[in-house]
Amino acid sequence: MKVAGGIIGGLLILTGGVWTLQGANVLPGSFMTGSTLWLVIGLICLAGGIALLFVTFRRRAGSQPD
Repeated sequence: MKVAGGIIGGLLILTGGVWTLQGANVLPGSFMTGSTLWLVIGLICLAGGIALLFVTFRRRAGSQPD
């Protein structure tokens, strides 16, 4: 379960980063460039990926390792 969460979280961070940069007009070359909508979608993906990684890999006191 940790592997799947790590992979999905990492992909969300990478995708969200690209969409954020395109929405912020930093990474040109697509229809998303300079669009506020894609900036917001990218930030949401970034936050979701970070949250997923945090939940996936945090250690609880007294819990058994997977």
